[in-house]
Amino acid sequence: MYLLGYDIGSSSVKASLVNTETGVCAASAFYPKEEMPIKAVHSGWAEQDPEIWWQNLKLATKEVLSESGAKANDIKAIGISYQMHGLVLVDKDQKVLRPSIIWCDSRAVTIGEKAFNDIGSTHCLEHLLNSPGNFTASKLKWVKDNEPDLFDKIYKIMLPGDFIAMKLSGVINTTISGLSEGMFWDIKNNKLAEFLLNHYGISRDLIPDIVPTFSEQSKVTTTAAGELGLSSETIISYRAGDQPNNALSLNVLNPGEIAATAGTSGVVYGVSDQIKYDPQSRVNTFVHVNQTDKQTRLGVLLCINGTGILNSWLKKNVVPFGTSYDEMNQMASEIPVGSDGLVVLPFGNGAERMLGNKNMGAVIAGTSFNTHHRGHLLRASQEGIVFSFKYGMDIMQQTGITPAVIRAGNANMFLSSVFRNTLATVTGATIELYDTDGSVGAAKGAGVGAGIYKSFGEAFNSLKKLRVIEPSKSEDEACKASYGVWKEILMKNI
Repeated sequence: MYLLGYDIGSSSVKASLVNTETGVCAASAFYPKEEMPIKAVHSGWAEQDPEIWWQNLKLATKEVLSESGAKANDIKAIGISYQMHGLVLVDKDQKVLRPSIIWCDSRAVTIGEKAFNDIGSTHCLEHLLNSPGNFTASKLKWVKDNEPDLFDKIYKIMLPGDFIAMKLSGVINTTISGLSEGMFWDIKNNKLAEFLLNHYGISRDLIPDIVPTFSEQSKVTTTAAGELGLSSETIISYRAGDQPNNALSLNVLNPGEIAATAGTSGVVYGVSDQIKYDPQSRVNTFVHVNQTDKQTRLGVLLCINGTGILNSWLKKNVVPFGTSYDEMNQMASEIPVGSDGLVVLPFGNGAERMLGNKNMGAVIAGTSFNTHHRGHLLRASQEGIVFSFKYGMDIMQQTGITPAVIRAGNANMFLSSVFRNTLATVTGATIELYDTDGSVGAAKGAGVGAGIYKSFGEAFNSLKKLRVIEPSKSEDEACKASYGVWKEILMKNI
């Protein structure tokens, strides 16, 4: 038997098949092979057509089925991981009404800030554990204010993972974890955040039915089964936002445990059993996947928009055409710690929550035309990304999250020795890299939701640790000095 996991990112859609008995990934594929386009009609905007996610999902599914030789009836359950905070709108015929306003779109910043002040900071923080900010509810309010005719046609609002589940099953539903990430959930009272919906003039009828994160949520339709080569008996039994799902993938489920990613965006995600929040909402608290009525499990999330997307920009615009990321990492590793004084602030991908929702753009400082070359820019960019992690993790400590060990998948920026060694050294945390990713984690989550695995321990007993990176004593002083310079330049720019 197999479990099928999907990871719906903003760069690509990945599918993985996991053997239920061994827990090993039998096949995986992603589409498109180049990154999916993000449309920016205006500065600070970011949109994608949800149907592009679906088309790429079909291609990835076809490839994993071909590669594995799995039969339709062998696949028992599907799990979905998805890019957080996106807004998808459909009419009564389940037709998409407009492009999705995705996670890095910052058009609703002022809407969320006004709600925070009008409702009252204390009330928002006690009930949402966040400011309404630039989250999904505020994006929906933007549509209401700016596209009223379209707003009137909305039947249901969804997060990206809810949309994919709808395409698979024809059923529209969502989860508490998903609602909490959109600011639709009152965590204090464990119900819909009606006070915010009322403030925004949004009917609760637009919110889909709620299903448990791990459960038989729906079944694949005959139509979708035909398009994908699956069985109409296959169930959808798990979904979660990409960062809670990444934590699940790394078996990060208990208080004090930390997961990190460094893909298009960078995230540090810590699990807590305490209802705490950052008064300035620079880091954000959501319901974790294993929260129950009897067990408080919250995820404290630090998100940095400008991470892998900076590396991608360098690949497209700075290094020679055809240069691989491995070759870029090698060039960066040949430059000394501190990049000979070149400093990069990597904030060029929309408003940054940890900077008070400022959209400051990227900054390159300290450039010497006589000293610096392409390799310096590559290293300074990676160091700048690491230093933004460090800056945010210092904020997280105020909510009780102090990382001693960071778990991550062996992928993306963590493939760079410069990135991982600098991160371990400047934070003082040991980094553990594992052979997993979001689509594999989603597949195993589906196994839990379908009852194939009786516990999280059983689902993740095959999780394989690949590498451990300890802080470098020899580079400690230089890394921390470079961070000090970086932070000083940051303070002058925010």
